[in-house]
Amino acid sequence: MNIKALALAPVLALAMAIPAFAERISLNEISRYLNSLTTVTSEFTQVNPDGTISTGTVYIQRPGRVRFEYNNDRTLVLASGGNVAVFDGKSNSGPHQYPLSQTPLSIILDANINLSRPNMVIGHTEQNNATIVTAQDPQRPQNGNIQMVFSAPTELRQWIVTDDTGAKTTVILGEMRKGGSIPASRFSIQAAMGQ
Repeated sequence: MNIKALALAPVLALAMAIPAFAERISLNEISRYLNSLTTVTSEFTQVNPDGTISTGTVYIQRPGRVRFEYNNDRTLVLASGGNVAVFDGKSNSGPHQYPLSQTPLSIILDANINLSRPNMVIGHTEQNNATIVTAQDPQRPQNGNIQMVFSAPTELRQWIVTDDTGAKTTVILGEMRKGGSIPASRFSIQAAMGQ
């Protein structure tokens, strides 16, 4: 064995001992994965803009429907029929409502997600074996953005919504249960107003 080979042996051994870094997941694969999600239920932990933490269960029925039920209070967030309604359990007034299109969450609730659209993705990186995609509505970038974190094999782990004021809300998902059916009434803003 020559001297060069002996000198390289420790370097090669070290290189083989380091685990391979995960490659970032392509936008086409992430779009395919998100479009394959129809019905999802998951526990979640939410870090609010003021630093407080909330927990609860999220129900997603794509396209266009989501329900966030919060533990330990009567707060409820519903998206359905193109609208979002936020029910504050501490208030006696009706829900605060606004169009779903005004929130970046509409991107993952869209009927046909295509992250390859021009000006939709403003960040696509790999960090700590996770793929991070930051997306915005190309027609309404002023409404903020959503940063989604995916593990490999492709699985949505969390998202961070930055709203039009710059406030950030992080949602960390637990184990997702996919498939099954969720009654349409669970997403009904009118039904929730009658409770």
